[in-house]
Amino acid sequence: MSVQTIDETAFVQAAGDLKSLEFADEKQQGRFELGVSMLIYNWDALDIAVANQWGGPESADKRDWITAIVIELFKTNKLVDVAMVEETLLYAMIDEFDTNVEDESGLIVANNIVKIYEECAVGNFASVEALYTRFLEKEKNRAGKPVERIVHVHGDDDSSCEDDDDDEDEDEDMMDLVEEEEVTITVNEPIVDDDGFELVQKKGRRKH
Repeated sequence: MSVQTIDETAFVQAAGDLKSLEFADEKQQGRFELGVSMLIYNWDALDIAVANQWGGPESADKRDWITAIVIELFKTNKLVDVAMVEETLLYAMIDEFDTNVEDESGLIVANNIVKIYEECAVGNFASVEALYTRFLEKEKNRAGKPVERIVHVHGDDDSSCEDDDDDEDEDEDMMDLVEEEEVTITVNEPIVDDDGFELVQKKGRRKH
Protein backbone atom coordinates (compact mmCIF):
# COMPACT_ATOMS: atom_id res chain seq x y z
CA MET A 1 0.00 0.00 0.00
CA SER A 2 1.29 3.45 -0.94
CA VAL A 3 1.43 6.08 1.77
CA GLN A 4 -0.44 8.37 -0.59
CA THR A 5 -3.45 6.04 -0.52
CA ILE A 6 -3.75 5.98 3.29
CA ASP A 7 -6.70 7.95 4.62
CA GLU A 8 -5.62 9.51 7.92
CA THR A 9 -9.26 10.18 8.76
CA ALA A 10 -10.26 6.50 8.51
CA PHE A 11 -11.66 5.42 11.85
CA VAL A 12 -13.30 2.69 13.87
CA GLN A 13 -16.19 3.49 16.18
CA ALA A 14 -17.90 1.64 18.99
CA ALA A 15 -21.42 0.52 18.20
CA GLY A 16 -24.54 1.82 19.90
CA ASP A 17 -24.22 2.73 23.57
CA LEU A 18 -20.78 1.20 24.00
CA LYS A 19 -18.40 3.70 25.54
CA SER A 20 -15.15 2.28 24.19
CA LEU A 21 -13.70 0.08 21.47
CA GLU A 22 -12.51 -2.61 23.85
CA PHE A 23 -13.81 -6.02 22.78
CA ALA A 24 -16.05 -7.81 25.25
CA ASP A 25 -14.88 -11.12 23.83
CA GLU A 26 -11.54 -12.09 25.38
CA LYS A 27 -10.30 -13.88 22.27
CA GLN A 28 -11.00 -10.86 20.06
CA GLN A 29 -9.31 -8.51 22.52
CA GLY A 30 -6.36 -10.85 22.96
CA ARG A 31 -5.82 -11.19 19.20
CA PHE A 32 -6.11 -7.44 18.71
CA GLU A 33 -3.53 -6.75 21.43
CA LEU A 34 -1.22 -9.35 19.93
CA GLY A 35 -1.58 -7.73 16.50
CA VAL A 36 -0.75 -4.29 17.90
CA SER A 37 2.28 -5.74 19.67
CA MET A 38 3.56 -7.45 16.52
CA LEU A 39 3.19 -4.30 14.39
CA ILE A 40 4.97 -2.13 16.95
CA TYR A 41 7.71 -4.71 17.59
CA ASN A 42 8.41 -4.75 13.87
CA TRP A 43 8.40 -0.98 13.37
CA ASP A 44 11.90 -0.32 12.03
CA ALA A 45 12.29 3.15 13.54
CA LEU A 46 11.47 1.83 17.01
CA ASP A 47 13.68 -1.23 16.52
CA ILE A 48 16.64 1.04 15.82
CA ALA A 49 15.90 3.17 18.87
CA VAL A 50 15.66 0.11 21.12
CA ALA A 51 18.73 -1.61 19.64
CA ASN A 52 20.80 1.52 20.20
CA GLN A 53 19.21 2.23 23.61
CA TRP A 54 18.28 5.77 22.66
CA GLY A 55 15.75 5.56 25.47
CA GLY A 56 18.37 4.42 27.94
CA PRO A 57 18.67 0.99 29.60
CA GLU A 58 14.86 0.74 29.79
CA SER A 59 14.44 1.07 26.03
CA ALA A 60 12.86 -2.38 25.61
CA ASP A 61 10.40 -1.65 28.42
CA LYS A 62 9.53 1.64 26.75
CA ARG A 63 8.62 -0.23 23.57
CA ASP A 64 6.22 -2.37 25.59
CA TRP A 65 4.80 0.79 27.13
CA ILE A 66 4.19 2.28 23.68
CA THR A 67 2.26 -0.88 22.79
CA ALA A 68 0.22 -0.49 25.98
CA ILE A 69 -0.71 3.15 25.37
CA VAL A 70 -1.86 2.39 21.82
CA ILE A 71 -4.06 -0.42 23.14
CA GLU A 72 -5.33 1.99 25.80
CA LEU A 73 -6.56 4.34 23.07
CA PHE A 74 -9.07 1.72 22.04
CA LYS A 75 -10.04 0.95 25.64
CA THR A 76 -10.79 4.57 26.53
CA ASN A 77 -12.26 6.02 23.35
CA LYS A 78 -15.46 5.43 21.44
CA LEU A 79 -13.82 6.51 18.17
CA VAL A 80 -10.19 6.11 17.09
CA ASP A 81 -8.81 7.19 13.72
CA VAL A 82 -5.53 6.59 11.94
CA ALA A 83 -4.24 10.10 12.69
CA MET A 84 -4.80 9.62 16.44
CA VAL A 85 -2.79 6.40 16.47
CA GLU A 86 0.00 7.91 14.37
CA GLU A 87 0.22 10.96 16.64
CA THR A 88 0.45 8.71 19.70
CA LEU A 89 3.29 6.72 18.13
CA LEU A 90 5.28 9.75 16.97
CA TYR A 91 4.95 11.68 20.23
CA ALA A 92 5.98 8.58 22.17
CA MET A 93 9.11 8.30 20.02
CA ILE A 94 10.00 11.93 20.76
CA ASP A 95 9.20 11.74 24.46
CA GLU A 96 10.76 8.36 25.20
CA PHE A 97 13.60 8.12 22.64
CA ASP A 98 14.24 11.76 21.71
CA THR A 99 13.70 10.68 18.11
CA ASN A 100 11.68 12.38 15.39
CA VAL A 101 10.56 9.81 12.81
CA GLU A 102 10.14 11.50 9.43
CA ASP A 103 9.79 8.59 7.01
CA GLU A 104 5.97 8.15 7.17
CA SER A 105 6.43 4.70 8.71
CA GLY A 106 4.39 5.79 11.73
CA LEU A 107 1.44 6.40 9.42
CA ILE A 108 1.78 2.93 7.93
CA VAL A 109 1.88 1.30 11.35
CA ALA A 110 -1.12 3.34 12.52
CA ASN A 111 -3.13 2.42 9.44
CA ASN A 112 -2.35 -1.26 9.92
CA ILE A 113 -3.37 -1.12 13.58
CA VAL A 114 -6.79 0.25 12.61
CA LYS A 115 -7.09 -2.47 9.95
CA ILE A 116 -6.22 -5.15 12.51
CA TYR A 117 -9.00 -3.84 14.74
CA GLU A 118 -11.49 -4.00 11.89
CA GLU A 119 -10.49 -7.57 11.11
CA CYS A 120 -10.68 -8.69 14.73
CA ALA A 121 -14.11 -7.07 15.02
CA VAL A 122 -15.46 -9.55 12.47
CA GLY A 123 -13.56 -12.51 13.89
CA ASN A 124 -10.87 -12.52 11.20
CA PHE A 125 -7.55 -13.28 12.90
CA ALA A 126 -5.61 -14.39 9.82
CA SER A 127 -3.39 -11.30 9.64
CA VAL A 128 -2.61 -11.43 13.36
CA GLU A 129 -1.69 -15.10 13.18
CA ALA A 130 0.48 -14.50 10.12
CA LEU A 131 2.25 -11.58 11.82
CA TYR A 132 2.89 -13.70 14.91
CA THR A 133 4.17 -16.68 12.91
CA ARG A 134 6.55 -14.51 10.93
CA PHE A 135 7.73 -12.80 14.11
CA LEU A 136 8.63 -16.17 15.62
CA GLU A 137 10.47 -17.19 12.44
CA LYS A 138 12.35 -13.91 12.41
CA GLU A 139 13.39 -14.36 16.03
CA LYS A 140 14.57 -17.88 15.30
CA ASN A 141 16.60 -16.93 12.26
CA ARG A 142 17.82 -13.44 13.10
CA ALA A 143 21.50 -12.82 12.56
CA GLY A 144 21.77 -10.40 15.47
CA LYS A 145 22.86 -7.32 13.55
CA PRO A 146 20.98 -4.00 13.74
CA VAL A 147 18.78 -2.70 10.97
CA GLU A 148 20.17 0.27 9.08
CA ARG A 149 17.57 2.92 8.31
CA ILE A 150 17.56 6.70 8.08
CA VAL A 151 16.06 8.17 11.26
CA HIS A 152 16.35 11.84 12.20
CA VAL A 153 17.19 12.27 15.87
CA HIS A 154 15.17 15.04 17.51
CA GLY A 155 17.40 17.93 18.45
CA ASP A 156 20.22 16.85 16.10
CA ASP A 157 20.69 18.73 12.84
CA ASP A 158 22.50 15.80 11.24
CA SER A 159 20.41 12.98 9.81
CA SER A 160 21.73 9.47 10.16
CA CYS A 161 23.51 8.34 7.03
CA GLU A 162 23.54 4.68 7.88
CA ASP A 163 21.40 3.83 4.85
CA ASP A 164 22.27 5.28 1.43
CA ASP A 165 18.92 4.41 -0.08
CA ASP A 166 17.34 7.82 0.55
CA ASP A 167 14.58 7.15 -1.94
CA GLU A 168 13.46 3.89 -0.41
CA ASP A 169 9.68 3.95 -0.14
CA GLU A 170 7.92 3.10 3.13
CA ASP A 171 4.84 1.92 1.29
CA GLU A 172 4.81 -1.71 2.35
CA ASP A 173 1.48 -3.32 3.11
CA MET A 174 0.84 -4.89 6.51
CA MET A 175 2.82 -8.00 5.69
CA ASP A 176 5.74 -6.26 3.97
CA LEU A 177 6.15 -4.07 7.04
CA VAL A 178 7.50 -7.04 8.97
CA GLU A 179 9.51 -8.56 6.12
CA GLU A 180 13.24 -9.16 6.25
CA GLU A 181 15.01 -6.77 8.62
CA GLU A 182 17.12 -8.38 11.34
CA VAL A 183 16.90 -6.68 14.72
CA THR A 184 17.99 -7.87 18.12
CA ILE A 185 15.10 -7.42 20.55
CA THR A 186 14.34 -8.61 24.03
CA VAL A 187 11.09 -10.49 24.50
CA ASN A 188 9.58 -10.91 27.95
CA GLU A 189 8.62 -14.37 29.17
CA PRO A 190 5.41 -14.94 27.17
CA ILE A 191 1.94 -15.38 28.57
CA VAL A 192 0.20 -17.85 26.25
CA ASP A 193 -3.55 -18.32 25.93
CA ASP A 194 -5.41 -21.58 25.35
CA ASP A 195 -4.91 -21.37 21.58
CA GLY A 196 -1.15 -20.99 21.87
CA PHE A 197 -0.89 -17.25 21.15
CA GLU A 198 1.14 -14.86 23.28
CA LEU A 199 -0.81 -12.11 25.00
CA VAL A 200 0.41 -8.56 25.50
CA GLN A 201 1.76 -7.93 28.98
CA LYS A 202 0.37 -4.59 30.10
CA LYS A 203 2.56 -1.89 31.61
CA GLY A 204 1.58 0.99 33.87
CA ARG A 205 1.31 4.48 32.48
CA ARG A 206 4.56 6.40 32.19
CA LYS A 207 4.69 9.98 33.35
CA HIS A 208 6.66 12.49 31.34
